[in-house]
Amino acid sequence: MQISHKAPFGRGYTPLSERRGPTADMLMDFGVIKLAPQDVYTSDSPGDERVWLLVRGSARISWDDGVEEISRPNLFDYSPWCLSVPALTRVRIDAGSEGVEFYYVATDNPRRIKPKLYRPGECRSELRGEGTMRETSTRIVRTIFDDSNRPESNLVIGEVIGVPGKWSSYPPHHHPQPEIYHYRFLPSQGFGLTAIGNTPYIIKDRDTILIRDGEDHPQVTAPGYAMWYLWVIRHLEGNHYGTPTFTEEHRWVTGPEDAIWMPAKG
Repeated sequence: MQISHKAPFGRGYTPLSERRGPTADMLMDFGVIKLAPQDVYTSDSPGDERVWLLVRGSARISWDDGVEEISRPNLFDYSPWCLSVPALTRVRIDAGSEGVEFYYVATDNPRRIKPKLYRPGECRSELRGEGTMRETSTRIVRTIFDDSNRPESNLVIGEVIGVPGKWSSYPPHHHPQPEIYHYRFLPSQGFGLTAIGNTPYIIKDRDTILIRDGEDHPQVTAPGYAMWYLWVIRHLEGNHYGTPTFTEEHRWVTGPEDAIWMPAKG
């Protein structure tokens, strides 16, 4: 399922996927919080685990006994700041002089996990696909938290930077846990392509893709453009996300490179 949002996000909160109606099976609220300079935003919830990932700008963010001044010039060149808090934790954001923008995720979680601010230096960043598939699927994957460093969470969250002209989320794979992708492009008129199951989509700046149980989701970035996307996975009760299942007919591409056809020279 594709959710398009062509215009710039407005001031305040813009919901993109909610735990009701046609997107209820995603089990997550997802949206964008955009604050003008000196705006103040507060959040509290009796039952929700909540996450704020800094998109751009600067802010003073505080929670319980924690406070931090954070900033991020852009998504492509700088690793993320990300605050994860449990239910009953009050969060306040004071926007800086140039304003600030966050992605927001919420889901139910009764566990009293500890609030945690993930700093850019804590983000696990890796170049995936390097040295395989003749470099056609090279991309940067930034994992903020998963079961390895936050097993008490009901979420997994990270970012991918798709290199111009190359594939990501490849080989095609799937998993039973619902997943949200949200895209930004550099330059912003860029685009990419994805196939969710057997349905193709052209993906553009600010688009959101919802991925459900068993749907493959490979994607490719158009030449000349860089593609950033946020990925958020919701664990299922008794079935936490770990390793995806590669579609068997395409698994072979991870083998020896000389098995992949290339045009003859000359």
